[in-house]
Amino acid sequence: MIRSISESPLYPIVNPKSIAFFGASNTFMRMGSIMLSSLQALGFEGEIFPIHPTEKVVRGLAAYTTIMDVPKVPDLAVIVLPTEIVCQTLDDCGKKGIRHAIVVSGGFREAGPEGALLQKELEAIARRHDIRFLGPNCLGVANLHLKLNPTPIKADCPAGFVGLASQSGSFITQMFNYLHRHGMGFSTALSVGNEASIDIVDCLEYLGACPDTKVITLYIEGINRGNKFVEIAKAITPRKPIVALYVGGSETGKQAGLSHTGSLSGPNEIYDGIFKQCGIIRARTLTELFDYALALGTLPRPAGNRVVVQTHSGGPGATAADSCGRSGLSLPRLSPETVEKLKPLIPKTASTANPVDMTFSKNPAEDFFSIPDILLQDKQTDMLLAYFVSPGIFIERILGEMGIEEDLVALETDKLSIDYAEKFFSLTRLHPDKPIVGFTYRSLQEKMIRTLLDRGIPVYQDPERAVRAMAAVWKYYEKRESMKADAA
Repeated sequence: MIRSISESPLYPIVNPKSIAFFGASNTFMRMGSIMLSSLQALGFEGEIFPIHPTEKVVRGLAAYTTIMDVPKVPDLAVIVLPTEIVCQTLDDCGKKGIRHAIVVSGGFREAGPEGALLQKELEAIARRHDIRFLGPNCLGVANLHLKLNPTPIKADCPAGFVGLASQSGSFITQMFNYLHRHGMGFSTALSVGNEASIDIVDCLEYLGACPDTKVITLYIEGINRGNKFVEIAKAITPRKPIVALYVGGSETGKQAGLSHTGSLSGPNEIYDGIFKQCGIIRARTLTELFDYALALGTLPRPAGNRVVVQTHSGGPGATAADSCGRSGLSLPRLSPETVEKLKPLIPKTASTANPVDMTFSKNPAEDFFSIPDILLQDKQTDMLLAYFVSPGIFIERILGEMGIEEDLVALETDKLSIDYAEKFFSLTRLHPDKPIVGFTYRSLQEKMIRTLLDRGIPVYQDPERAVRAMAAVWKYYEKRESMKADAA
């Protein structure tokens, strides 16, 4: 393990102060131009030196004919050029004194025998100049905390707590909006491509030391340094959760990985064993990967696996209860004291079994503070799962029926929705040791739900996803404790 993050070969790649950019021009529909545009759009505050053989200005930046003409040695080179000139370009970078690069260009090992020979030449050049690089055949890095995003898609989301190391470049650039809509953002996202110099194990080690990363996610098609992966992962999981999506276990996944990055895959059973040995949570889909990351990055450690479900409707409550049973979570009965506290606040049609089905709101404000507060006070409650029907839809109708102007209806609806969300959020301060999770069948962008997500309360779009994420949190901490006991 690295003793500090600055010792990682990735540190200058993730935190550059200056970048030499090869392949951008004033013709926008070129990959290099698009990537430089994304870097500028996020507001990267370091120096950018476009290298172009004929154009003197590229996207408003002074351009240089060759790397040798640049007045200083940049921290990082980003290479988005035709395959046949990549090796010479990296050699020129080495002669200039550049020691870190991202090689976006493809056509290497993943392209067959000729490409494999070309990749060996690229590796030899890097060794000769002591260059460490991501790629080839990758999309590089996004460090939103540094406003660094030299990828094809603009980062339309704030920086967050999710670290990603991926053997697919698309996932580091196509997931910005998805993560933001679900209440997350990347801390640092790394695409390794063909792993000619820096591999997914190096990325895992970096993210383990990254102070902005609360939870690490991995997209894996194959691991080459298995023993080192296990060593690094075992050192990280006692203090930071890792979630992995492995797609090489089937024959179709194996063939896809081979043609994608040239990765060699192994049987599912082997990777299952590796993940369990290391305390890594395995996701079966990309949705699960980030669902688990949301819960692990926001929720406290639960004392146990007992869940109380609060709902307005029997169907969603029963579905949540069934999901808990299938995920290894239990639903305890409420204590008599809790039932007595609830009676003045809920209608006679309500059920005080678990799920707690209120059927109708006597007072909406109680639903968002007093009732869940009582449920969380119960000593049998380790976690709370709440079903949300956004109050905005009812508030709009009521205010509309009262004849209030449309603009004022929207403003008042947003104000009350935020107020309900803040009341619910205050429960996390009163019960800091009890995970609180929500689910809804409505849009996550409705004002109340969006406010909860922005405040750090995970809300999912169905109870099954919510429950699986809660189970992942419980299982992670259970495994972490057993690993600590084994090491003692």
